[in-house]
Amino acid sequence: MTTTATTSRGGAASAASPARVPPTSRVSTGSIVVTGALLAAAAATGSLLVGAQAVSPADVLSATAALARGEAGVGEVEAVTAARLGRTLFAIVIGAALALGGLTLQGLTRNPIADPGILGLQGGASLIVVLGLQAGLVGAATDYLWAALVGVLAAGLLVHAITLTAPVSRQPVTAALAGAAVMAMSASVIGAIMVTDRGTLDTFRFWQVGSVGGRDPQALATLAPFLIVGLVLVLTSARTLDAIALGDDLARALGQRVLLHRGAAAAGALLLIAVATALAGPIGFVGLTVPHLVRLLIGPAHGRAMIGCLFGGPVLVILADTLGRVIAPPSEIQAGIVTAIIGAPVLIVIARKARRR
Repeated sequence: MTTTATTSRGGAASAASPARVPPTSRVSTGSIVVTGALLAAAAATGSLLVGAQAVSPADVLSATAALARGEAGVGEVEAVTAARLGRTLFAIVIGAALALGGLTLQGLTRNPIADPGILGLQGGASLIVVLGLQAGLVGAATDYLWAALVGVLAAGLLVHAITLTAPVSRQPVTAALAGAAVMAMSASVIGAIMVTDRGTLDTFRFWQVGSVGGRDPQALATLAPFLIVGLVLVLTSARTLDAIALGDDLARALGQRVLLHRGAAAAGALLLIAVATALAGPIGFVGLTVPHLVRLLIGPAHGRAMIGCLFGGPVLVILADTLGRVIAPPSEIQAGIVTAIIGAPVLIVIARKARRR
């Protein structure tokens, strides 16, 4: 009765139901794909052309063609183009992984501020990576992955356990506070290790800044199978997330095996976050900013939102990396710093909206 009356007055129930997307959000899947592809292509083109050293479009095309044929020389243009191609590819992969991971976490927890950084997942990953470096257990790309995955899982379980102790109405705030506590604890332990171990400091500080530049392309190839598994688990969980948005009881009534599907979606999200963190270090706020912007533009249905995140995440990370290269030449500001500058205001806006409710 109440739900029907509310729906007839203002369509409030339609916003929560993925089957009834608000009229302002009726965007076709084809339009999302075309627009996202164009934006990603434009961002990638800008990444190749813009930097501390100006390179003409003709030179970039020529160098890219030579690299594709394996005929590149050792000229300066070829070297610059190869470096920019590599970091653009990393930005695409990492941006998509973090955006999809953040969207999935928000859907699973029904928490608008769920983000790999805010929830302390990346802090936990950083801590385990440092401990592994100090013990001599982390060196290869897969070592970083396993260390990051253990850290993400440990931090996630700890934050979740603390969150469950709070009333339901306070759980979003409690999750953020618990995540902040995990980040602070991780940072303190990392700082103590850095002060006492110079070798670990030299290795870790390059990874910790959160950058897509200077990364080993072989690491991406090594971790590609894990990335693909995470993508499959997340992309196939859209209907589950739509059902969970209506409540677990209703999801079960709709035939969803909630516990199993939650576990699969969570595993995919954590795997994507671990891979992205292992490849580039902790790049924050991508998993918060992109899902909110995507839902604002195309609506709450998770299937479409995932497509938007597949393009929106790379666009944000590419733009952050490109901006970091040109904002203070000849120095470079890492992408993780730029995304934090962009994402912090978004977090403030979300917190203000939640407070008004």
